Amino acid sequence: MNQTLRIIHHRRSTRKYAATPITSEEKDAILQAALRAPTAGNMMLYTIIEVEDQALKDRLSVSCDNQPFIASASYVLLFLADYQRWVEAFNWSDAPRLAMEQGLQPRLPQEGDLLLACCDALIAAQTAVIAAESLGIGSCYIGDIMENYEVHREMFRLPRFTFPVTLLCFGKPYAEREHPGLTRRFGRNIIVHRDHYTPVDADAFPAMLSRAGQQSPDEVDVEAARKMAQGIYTRKFVSAFSVEMTRSVKRWMEIWTGAED
Repeated sequence: MNQTLRIIHHRRSTRKYAATPITSEEKDAILQAALRAPTAGNMMLYTIIEVEDQALKDRLSVSCDNQPFIASASYVLLFLADYQRWVEAFNWSDAPRLAMEQGLQPRLPQEGDLLLACCDALIAAQTAVIAAESLGIGSCYIGDIMENYEVHREMFRLPRFTFPVTLLCFGKPYAEREHPGLTRRFGRNIIVHRDHYTPVDADAFPAMLSRAGQQSPDEVDVEAARKMAQGIYTRKFVSAFSVEMTRSVKRWMEIWTGAED
């Protein structure tokens, strides 16, 4: 296994950081890597906000589902899906008028454009994560930035055609990291399909949800697997933060599509 694959395999979320600051050179390397990430049509449909104000980080540690470690992270980046820049460039270049002359109907960004921009932002974010990891810098994704849209929209002065896809916290790990066993994942047979989608057979759920994930059918604890699925449902899927995230994302989509007008 080469060094790049080793970094990818052993990367874990880091939520406890050493006092050692991230240098300006390291920050620049992380950002330069993000900016080299693949992007749809080379349009770079994302914006990265460096969150340096401690007051903002303190607020985020509360608004993002009360996670205090956000405030102590050495470096915090907010990744936005962003079509605002292109809308303004289109208007500046008189592109809508030219489109009408060519028989094309001018329009504003809609749901498909939002999802494409979200892909761009997440690809850039993950590229930043791998770059940081190669420098010995840990990271943690904060999906809760999609919640509380009123608060986060005001905090970062976000215009209409933007959307906060993810927040990333970076910091030197508090303790020396060894190379523990790989973080548990579903088996390849569950995730990787060939030529078409294959639903999971009901009999395969116990093994899929088993903590070991690779046990023989005779060793699978069916009741433990059932409780795991129930726990994910109650603690995550129908929890207050998940309901709030859905509310906020719906409002963001209404802003993009003009449904709120």
